[in-house]
Amino acid sequence: MTSSPTGPESLSALRVVDADTHITEPHDLWTSRAPRGFEDRVPRVVTRNGDPMWVIDGKALGRAGAAGVVTRDGSRSKGSAFIDWTFDEITPAAYEVKARLELMDRLGVWAHIVYPNTAGFGGERFASVADPELKLLCVTLYNDAMAEIQEESGQRLFPMGLIPWWDIEASVAEVRRMHGLGLRGVNTTIDPQQSGLPDFSDRAWNPFWEVCTDLGLPVNFHIGAAQGSDHWFGSSPWPGLGTDQKLAVGSAMIYLTNARILANFIYSGVLERHPRLKIVSVESGIGWIPFFLETLEHQLDQMTPGTMDYLSMSPTEYFRRQIYACFWFENRDIAHTIDRVGPGNVLFETDFPHPTCLYPDSLDVAKAALDQLAPDVVRQVMQDNAVRLYNLPLPT
Repeated sequence: MTSSPTGPESLSALRVVDADTHITEPHDLWTSRAPRGFEDRVPRVVTRNGDPMWVIDGKALGRAGAAGVVTRDGSRSKGSAFIDWTFDEITPAAYEVKARLELMDRLGVWAHIVYPNTAGFGGERFASVADPELKLLCVTLYNDAMAEIQEESGQRLFPMGLIPWWDIEASVAEVRRMHGLGLRGVNTTIDPQQSGLPDFSDRAWNPFWEVCTDLGLPVNFHIGAAQGSDHWFGSSPWPGLGTDQKLAVGSAMIYLTNARILANFIYSGVLERHPRLKIVSVESGIGWIPFFLETLEHQLDQMTPGTMDYLSMSPTEYFRRQIYACFWFENRDIAHTIDRVGPGNVLFETDFPHPTCLYPDSLDVAKAALDQLAPDVVRQVMQDNAVRLYNLPLPT
């Protein structure tokens, strides 16, 4: 791959990894792979009241729209207009491997880490399915499709596999299966307790953390990947704001929900008990992280005297050892921020093709940040950290 004609010259020798992109799932992703008898029960698109809708077993999941802001002709929309688009109006690069690779080459990006839309950003929408067999099938068929996409892309698109998180034993088995398929990471919800399971602090989840650690698969937590996380998005704006203003306020607020991940994983002792486990906070930005780690350290001293002696390190030390986070538009004093977060803990993303994505000038937008960084730090955040974390087959 040659360097992008518009990308920063400092990236010309790197294999840039975009650590957060999405697929707009083709309408036949599940039906074309469904076993006999399940064709009309797996996720599929039907027209209801004139709108295309994703349904599972006859129950609506949501509108089958564009799930992105890049049009078929490659132009970029801003604001809330995309909400009413149909699948036919979005760029083929959102759902077609060949078109995605052509776009990546044009932008100067070697690899995409890929997350879902229809299932919810962490597979949380499947929890509402009543039939356990169908619910598991929704996950396994998705992972099969993602493995096919990864193979078709020549190992440049790396979708994160979903797990049946409502069943711990089945989750462990699916992690082993997805590893056998060649997938490079796990994607899940942050709140299994909302469906009656123990929360992630419970030792019942130890087999799950152990299999992810043993197989070298990081566990990814994308913003908005929990039932009820839309509360932040939907209720944060004041009712009197317009649609575009509500979208902006909700989008900004939802980034901060991932602070829960840092707090709960550190305070629960999960990272203490599983020191090789890697977790990723996806699409949350990094500017708030130094403040929040300092907050956790302050509260540890002020609020929990003598009750958390099972922790052998400070919150910052746990973060540096085991947690990663992604940035995209941030550039103000970014060198200082990355230094405080940890150059080895930061990944670059664009969120293509979602409303906050950097398209069409992804690396040019990033240049304002990259120009502040030393060359070795640029290499880490744009290439090496993601390659190491996801065990990507970097071309020689």
